[in-house]
Amino acid sequence: MFYTHAKGARIWDADGHELLDFTLSQGPCILGHSHPELIRRVIESLQSGQLFAGQHVDELELAEAIKGCVPSAERVRFAVSGSEASHALLRLARHVTGRPKFIKFIGHYHGWLDNVSFSVNPPRDESNTPPAPVAWGGGIPASLAEDVIVLRWNDLDLVEEAMSAHGDKVAAIITEPVMCNQGCIEPLPGFLEGLRRLCDKYGTALIFDEIITGFRLGAGGAQGEFGVTPDMALFGKALGAGFPLAALVGKEKFMAPLANGQVYHAGTLNASNASIAAGRAVVEVMGRNNGEGYRHVRETGTRLRDGLAAIGEEGRLNVRVQGPGAMFHMGFSERARALSYEHVLDYDKALYSRFCQGMLAHGIRLIERGLWYVSLAHTDDDIDHALVTAREVLEEMGH
Repeated sequence: MFYTHAKGARIWDADGHELLDFTLSQGPCILGHSHPELIRRVIESLQSGQLFAGQHVDELELAEAIKGCVPSAERVRFAVSGSEASHALLRLARHVTGRPKFIKFIGHYHGWLDNVSFSVNPPRDESNTPPAPVAWGGGIPASLAEDVIVLRWNDLDLVEEAMSAHGDKVAAIITEPVMCNQGCIEPLPGFLEGLRRLCDKYGTALIFDEIITGFRLGAGGAQGEFGVTPDMALFGKALGAGFPLAALVGKEKFMAPLANGQVYHAGTLNASNASIAAGRAVVEVMGRNNGEGYRHVRETGTRLRDGLAAIGEEGRLNVRVQGPGAMFHMGFSERARALSYEHVLDYDKALYSRFCQGMLAHGIRLIERGLWYVSLAHTDDDIDHALVTAREVLEEMGH
């Protein structure tokens, strides 16, 4: 589809259709589209120059703001994308620990670069425990699989077994603190705490990929929400509100090699004026009145999530809705709740595609892999309209 403009919670396609938008550009537009303060700040920043190739005051102030609300952010550095941020943090973990391997979880996405492009959406594998890494498409060297251990998420016993066998070679465990990219699955009680304990025991870095959860679940991200502090974390999407911005944060021990030059991280466009201005707008607008923006997103999303679940209980299509209110997943499955990637494979993707097409025909834009996002711009009327429309579409599908 092609689009011409967007404002608030709505986007217009090239044919002139107005759509209520729950994709929010795959999540970044936490303020909604074209938020006036965001646009004003970006324009003002560009009037002083687009890129300095050096530090500037806005960059310092955004870093200080992040340090003030994110538990693990003893040091902050900016990048353009989450893919390069995850790459840089794994490089730091290998340097500090002197180890080559890392653990990732099946179904988790940490960017498109080669070393993390394993077992992102593999076919079901019941023959190996733990399963062998599966390359995500062509062109990825098979030799890179030697340094990645893939495990089933939310299974702490498997992690303990892997660390017992390979802990002296594991530089990092990297994880989405909420498995947003596949099913929006929250961690089971004690799982994140268990990862923290194991990393402390074996001297391994714990990395939270907060590209989706950061500045969406709250100012402190998932680490603030769940009370588990990683050694390093990466942020993006909502932080940049649609501008190319990522943040690498972490404890002094792991981040210092970037400052002293022992570990190299570069990028001509890092900390560009417009992106940093966008980040400052997000942090300040969402954080006003003791985080009123985050409360609005969470409460609005929770009402939408619960409303969809209630509608699903009325019908015959096995509607399943789960995840934090600020973002959540909807799908069709006989399974009551998904706890890992294997459970996500049970969803009827063709049926959900039909639902998305039905919603689109009624003027509501969704992500076909099931993830819903809400923003500061979504109103109670928008949620009411979405729920009424969803009921109509589900009834049509159920007949």
